[in-house]
Amino acid sequence: MKMVIAVIRPEKLEQVKRALGENGYTAMTVIEARGRGEQGGISLEFRGRSIMVDLIPKVQIEVVVPDEDAEKVARIIAENARTGRPGDGRVFIVPVEKAIKVRTGEVQE
Repeated sequence: MKMVIAVIRPEKLEQVKRALGENGYTAMTVIEARGRGEQGGISLEFRGRSIMVDLIPKVQIEVVVPDEDAEKVARIIAENARTGRPGDGRVFIVPVEKAIKVRTGEVQE
């Protein structure tokens, strides 16, 4: 199994969820997050003053899938989260050793 972890813009979450669902991937965890990438934050004008926003609101999506589905899920997320502007996010694929269903105790390896 693999876990696909994506950190994306919050406004793209619904589009990504819809695309994943249309492709049969409905199970996911969504976490509100804050972070910054290579740009190191952004500068905003507020009441005539420049304010540096160091950590930008993001959403983290986690999806655990069979090994053979990981690349497809990552591609779906990347295509649907993309705006073409800095700060679109990242997608990571990491191995999962084991998953245990809490309700039933079923073990997946």
